[in-house]
Amino acid sequence: MSTFSRLIRFLAKDGKTYYGDAILPSGTVDISKATQARVIKGDIFGKHDITDQVADVRLLLAPLAREDVKTVRCLGLNYEQHAKESKMPLPKYPVLFYKPVTALGGPSDGIPVAAPAQEVEGLDYECELVAIIGKEARDVPESEALSHVLGYAVGNDVSHREWQLKRGGGQWALGKGFDGWAPFGPGIVSSRLIKDPQSLEISTILNGETVQDSSTRDMIFGVAATISFLSLGTTLLPGDIIFTGTPQGVGLGRSPPLWLKDGDIVEVKIEKIGSCTNKVEYTAKKPRL
Repeated sequence: MSTFSRLIRFLAKDGKTYYGDAILPSGTVDISKATQARVIKGDIFGKHDITDQVADVRLLLAPLAREDVKTVRCLGLNYEQHAKESKMPLPKYPVLFYKPVTALGGPSDGIPVAAPAQEVEGLDYECELVAIIGKEARDVPESEALSHVLGYAVGNDVSHREWQLKRGGGQWALGKGFDGWAPFGPGIVSSRLIKDPQSLEISTILNGETVQDSSTRDMIFGVAATISFLSLGTTLLPGDIIFTGTPQGVGLGRSPPLWLKDGDIVEVKIEKIGSCTNKVEYTAKKPRL
C-alpha cells in the first residue's frame, strides 16, 4: 500500500510544504526528532514516489493535510482500566463518536481554548493511538482489517468534561470537537513497521510528570476488531482517521480531578512512533458590547 516508512508533512527551510519520508538521527525512532526527509511526490494513498530530493525540516505539521482527511472517528471507553476509573461498565460494542476535521492539529501546535470552554473547569487530556485508513474497507473481517491501515500516529483527544457530559445533550462530540482539540503526529509510521498495534507503550506527561502510563494491550476492542466493526455496512475511505481510545490516568478519574489550565505543557507519546508536545493556550475573550 505505502512505500514510505515514516510519513511526515512538514514546512521545509525553503519555505515550501512537503510530504516526506522522515530521516531520523541514529538511535531514535521518535519521528519528532526528524530534521530531514526524502520528498514524496504523488498520492500518498495511491501511486507515489519517494524521491532522492532531501529537504531540511523547519516544522512538523499535522501528518495529513486537511484536504486529505475524510473523517475523524473516535472511540470512547476502549481501555478496560479507563472504563473502571470512569465508573462505567465495559462496553459490549465500540462506543463511537466523531470530531470535526477542524479539531485536528499538529504535533507542536498550541491547544486553543476558546471562551466558552473557559467558563468552568473540566479541560482534560487523552493520549491515544491513531490509526489511519489507507485502503477502502467495507464489511472487512477482523483477520484482514489491519491490511487496510496505512499507518499509526499518536494523538490527544482533548476533552472538556462539562461540555462533554453536561452540556452535550447526551452526545460527547460537543465537548471534544473544539478547534485544535485533536493534535496528532508527529508522523505516520507505516503498518509495515508496526505489525502488532496491541503491544505498544502509551503515556502522557503533563508539565514533566507522567499522568498516563499503560499499554495498548489494555484495549477492549483492538485496532483490527475496531476497523472490522466500523466497516459493517459502512465504507471506510483512505484518509479516515480513527482515534482508538485512551488508557487510565485522565484528569477526570483522579481525586481531586486534575484539569488542564492555561500554559500547561502536554506531551503524549507512543512507543515506536514518537511524541506530540502541545501547550494549552487560552484565547482572549471578546469584550461584550
